[in-house]
Parts: sequence; structure tokens; C-alpha cells
Amino acid sequence: MRCEEFSLGCPPDLPGDLALAVGTFDGVHLGHQRLIGRLVEGARGAGLPAAVLTFEPHPLEVVRPGNGPGRLTLPEEKAALVAALGVDLLLVMRFDRELAALEASDFAHQVLERMLRARQVYVGFSFSFGRGGRGTPADLLRWGQERGVRVEVMPPVRVGTQVVSSTAIREALTRGAVGRARQMLGRAYAVAGRVIAGDGRGRTLGYPTANVDCPPGKLMPAPGVYAVWVNGDQPGVANFGCRPTFGGGELRLEVYLPGASGDLYGRTVEVAFWRRLRGERAFADAGALARQLEADRRRALEVLRVYTGGTVCYNRRG
Repeated sequence: MRCEEFSLGCPPDLPGDLALAVGTFDGVHLGHQRLIGRLVEGARGAGLPAAVLTFEPHPLEVVRPGNGPGRLTLPEEKAALVAALGVDLLLVMRFDRELAALEASDFAHQVLERMLRARQVYVGFSFSFGRGGRGTPADLLRWGQERGVRVEVMPPVRVGTQVVSSTAIREALTRGAVGRARQMLGRAYAVAGRVIAGDGRGRTLGYPTANVDCPPGKLMPAPGVYAVWVNGDQPGVANFGCRPTFGGGELRLEVYLPGASGDLYGRTVEVAFWRRLRGERAFADAGALARQLEADRRRALEVLRVYTGGTVCYNRRG
């Protein structure tokens, strides 16, 4: 997959007419995956490149400065997830005040038709565009009929009765419901960061942890203790919190890998949150904390372990 960054004043280098899916695609969740799958299917049928148009920074960071949402996927994560869906071209458009001020009709004409040469356009049911988000999928359908552009609006995807959306996933994560977020994402929610030096308390308790430097802007789940997968296949226990037993402090992500050996300092690890085991709380002393850490270890391995006959195996997919 090729990636092109561009802006209103600097158009991308395109191979020709495109089939285009448009959206923010934060999370690349099940709804996004179905939409992009339909894009690829339509593009292949028409002999067109399948392109995804997204925006950086997140539009809400521009229209509501200081109140933008925590990101489910940072740009490099989003690109990798989109590439895995068979897309030919990822178009990343700079979202700024000039773009935010475009009326919906001007966005459709200037960006979709003239700049990107879209012959097919795919959007989700809640898609909005143009100044103030006034443009609706119905407006885009009418524009497509007038301009001879095929427009498809994808209906909502549900998990049970819950409509899958980036907002719903953020809400689940902020209350620690990482299992619910996993259902809507189609994968465990993950955070990648470099292992940095900590205060060493875990080692003195018999549970050495890797302190993960969380990337700025990335949404973190609610403080607590979680069963996690590290680097795809290592079961572990993670604590995201402020360590109240030792007086508190800034929020940190600390991961304990039972049975692991070797120095992780300086390495980048990916922590995938599988299930929340408990909230963070203060303990009377280090001994009480150590006993709880052992209980957390046992519980995490129970959560992450599946039995097939007499064989114990670890299974990230559940």
C-alpha cells in the first residue's frame, strides 16, 4: 500500500480515477473494516485503485482545540491496519482551519471530484462533512447522482444491540471494559511504547515489571490491573495507575511477564489489554501488595489460558 500526504494547497500524486472510502477511521473497528471491505470489492469490480481518505490531525482537535478525543489509533497504527485490508492507497489529508471552513458542496466538488478524481465513494451511515459537519450521507448521495459518481452508504454494524463506533469504544475503554472494546474492534486494544527505567519496586517485591512509555495522544483504559498479551504471544499482568500504596504519582503502565527473562530496557513492546481484573487500590504495606500481585498473576493466567484436552495453550483470540 502506498501512502500519500497532502493538503488543499498541495494535491497528491494519483494514478488516475479512484474508488474512495472517506472517514476519520480512528480505531479501524468492525464498522470501518466492513466499509473498507466493500470499497475493495467495488474497486476490484470496476478496475479502479482502492483508496482510503483520512485526515490528520483528528478533525475534532482542530474544531475543538484542547478537547479532541484520545486517539484509538495513531497514524502509523492506522496505516498498518488499513494496509492489511487490501487497500492500494492511503490518502492522508491535512485537516486545518481552511479545510474545516469548506462548505459541504465545495468539499465534494473540490476535494472528492477534482482533486481525488473519485468515481466511487463509500462512507458510513454517520458520516458528516463540510463546514460545521453539515453535510450528510443523503447530501453525498444527491451529489453523486448529479455528478455521475457512485456513492454507497454503509449501514451500522452492531455487536449485540450496541452500534459499533469510535465513540462507543472510547467510552468502553474509559470505564475499563476492554473486553467490550475488543468485541467492537475485532482485536484487543493495544498500546505500544518503549520500555524505560522505573523505580525498581516491583523487583524488590518479586514481581519485576517493565515500565512502558505510553505514546502521547493515545487513549489509555481506566486505571486498574489487566490481563494482557505482550508482543502478541506473551501472557502478562499490567497495572495502569499511580501506585497509591507508595504515595501515588503520575499514571504509568507497568507490565509483569511471568516466567520471562532478559532485559527489555530500550525495546518497544506492544501491550494488548484482554480483561480488567480489578481497580487500582492502596494496600496496607508491601507484603499485602505482594500477596495481591500473586493473586493477580494467577488470575491473569487463568483468563489467558485455554485447555484443549490435557494440553495447556495460550490463545490471544479467546
